[in-house]
This record gives sequence, C-alpha cells and structure tokens, in this order.
Amino acid sequence: MSKSEESLKEAFAGESQANRKYLAFAAKADQEGYAQIARLFRAAAEAETIHAHNHLRALKGIRSTRENLEEAIAGEGHEFKEMYPGMIEAAKAEGNKEAERTFVYANEVEQTHHRLYEEALAGIGTEKESYSYYVCPVCGHTVGKEAPETCPVCGAKGKAFKKID
Repeated sequence: MSKSEESLKEAFAGESQANRKYLAFAAKADQEGYAQIARLFRAAAEAETIHAHNHLRALKGIRSTRENLEEAIAGEGHEFKEMYPGMIEAAKAEGNKEAERTFVYANEVEQTHHRLYEEALAGIGTEKESYSYYVCPVCGHTVGKEAPETCPVCGAKGKAFKKID
C-alpha cells in the first residue's frame, strides 16, 4: 500500500470519528442551552463528513451497490463474530458494566444489520416496496416498516425510535 493510500485511510478514520464526536458535542451543547455552539458543532460535523467522503472516493472505496452491500456484510459479520465478543469478555473481566452494556448492544445490533444487508443483497434489483427504517436511540436497533412497541435489545419504548427515510 502506498503512503498516500495509508494517509487517506488514516484521514478517513479521523474525519469520520470527528463527525460523530462533534454531533455528540452538539447534542450536549443543545442540552446545556448553548444553541449557537451546537450549530457550530453540527456545521463542523458536516464539513468532516465531506472530508471523509472525499477521502473514501480517493481510495476508490465506493463501488457498486452490490459490492458495497457485500463489504457491509463482511464488516458487520467481523464485528459481531470477532470484534465485539472479545471486547465484551474484557469488559466483564474488568467489571466495567458500562463498557460491557454498550458492547453487548452494538454486538446485537450488528447481527441485525448483517441480516438486513444480506436480505437487501438477496433482493437487489427486485425491490417491490418502499418503506422507512426505525432506529432505537439507546442501542441502535434497526427495523424496517414500523418501530416495535419495545426495543428487543435494550427495552426502550418504540415511540422513541427515530424514523429514517
């Protein structure tokens, strides 16, 4: 791998993390009543997204939808089969309940994402219906068509799920 490719991968990871961090910072600023600072964090987060997408395009990391689904399936599979189980065990061994809970939530949801991507890949080109997805604000559980009464992963109320169109 060339130095430029290594740099693009590092920059993509950094910009992606900055986006997520700044959105979390914006939510906290909103919660504390700092609306203008929250807007600044959201604006910077959007800029970081643009940077990340530019880096990913330069890496030729966006391919056909079929290839993108295949990559997403592999990534989600790695997370719930290999990455999170070790993290869960380490958190348990350390007695870090908060880390354990967030890893367990993510591990459960990555399995759902894996299944949803597999279903999308199997039906690519034959889609017959259009519907929204709903995402749990606590654990990220993702479902199509309508939110459940209660999240099966964390127990959050379905009415709190965010609709994604």
